[in-house]
Amino acid sequence: MATTVSDRPGYGQLLRTPGAWTFLLPGFAARQPFAMLTIGIVLLVQHTTGSYGSAGAVAAVSGVSMALFAPQSGKLADRFGQRAVLLPGVLLHAVSVSALIVLALADAPLWALFAAAVPTGASIPQVGPMVRARWAAMLGATPDRPASPLMSTAAAFESVTDEFTFVLGPVIATALCTGVHPAAGLVTEAALTLVGGLLFAAQRATQPAPRPAATAAEPHASALSVPGVRVLIVAFLGIGAVFGGMQVSLTAFSEEIGHPGVNGVLYGIFAAGNMLAGIACGAIAWKSGPRRRLIVGYVALTLTASGLWAVHSVPLLAGLGLLVGLCIAPALISGYTLVDSLVPATARTEAFTWLTGAVALGQAAAVTAAGQLADAHGASTGFLVPLAGTALALVTLLALRSRLAPPSAGRTVARGIGHREPVTVD
Repeated sequence: MATTVSDRPGYGQLLRTPGAWTFLLPGFAARQPFAMLTIGIVLLVQHTTGSYGSAGAVAAVSGVSMALFAPQSGKLADRFGQRAVLLPGVLLHAVSVSALIVLALADAPLWALFAAAVPTGASIPQVGPMVRARWAAMLGATPDRPASPLMSTAAAFESVTDEFTFVLGPVIATALCTGVHPAAGLVTEAALTLVGGLLFAAQRATQPAPRPAATAAEPHASALSVPGVRVLIVAFLGIGAVFGGMQVSLTAFSEEIGHPGVNGVLYGIFAAGNMLAGIACGAIAWKSGPRRRLIVGYVALTLTASGLWAVHSVPLLAGLGLLVGLCIAPALISGYTLVDSLVPATARTEAFTWLTGAVALGQAAAVTAAGQLADAHGASTGFLVPLAGTALALVTLLALRSRLAPPSAGRTVARGIGHREPVTVD
């Protein structure tokens, strides 16, 4: 249940937070690669090999690599500062993407593309989690102050920004790959990573203070040791399955009907649904807690995804894709909001990167599975992947929903993670 927008501070007040724009603008440019990389790899490798299965496999390797390395990047950022992690990371990413492009255009064997995809995925800058960590440092609870009411607005705003990148990124990458050159999407992705990442790293005044090395008196536990984070990871794997399955299946569907250019439009409509729902979620003061909203949103997501495989016309697919997109943002926003009540600031960047990595891993698995299904049985079978991913995640979410409740006052979440105040989630 929701009340009116006036019941809590809105986007305007959030954006007037001192120093916010200094990291929001470069952060927006630097997070585009997350939305452009997978589709850029799929379109380039499919062009050079003629196989969606091979293209999906190369994209999946980069996604798995990102999922494995992203939490380590979050740990290092918590300990040494964001700038220390970003500077070498964006340079390595630009070099790795360049190598992947050269190998693909040279018709290198598939194993060589896999080898280049590993550092490409591992070096993707985790700018989204870093931006969220900056908001948390500016607005979150500390021993000296309670959390600002703007915290939930910031979570919604960041999800809207993420969804906006998923509107722009795939559309830009598809337009460049189909209208300019098959490698143009990845070239642009590498350039945005380098320029945006360096500018973001230069904003030192707003980055969270590095956490000193753990001591025997205050041992550090990974965010993964929090049971609720593990449940959220499963939920975000399912969301990643939607993104990956939609990207490959919409591309294959557009090729199958002889109109490859419609792919960008269809995916843009799907992503626009995410963005619109994110804007609405951030503009409403909810009385129901994020745990309940996550479960309700996930049920709706699974139900809408269940019909994708049966749709064979562009208008119907666009309409159903919009509905699927509308259901993703509430689940994402609720999950990210729960992190603040489950995980303390010392492990928050790591927690956000685990969730981002889960999306990437789910996306990688879905890209591979949908590519294989599309090659073997046609584009419509690729849409079974989002259904399978969300259904499995929903079962897990319902069975383990009690673990998403924050600890009561004075209770320790995990070894090395401090006490928390009670927070209402339902």
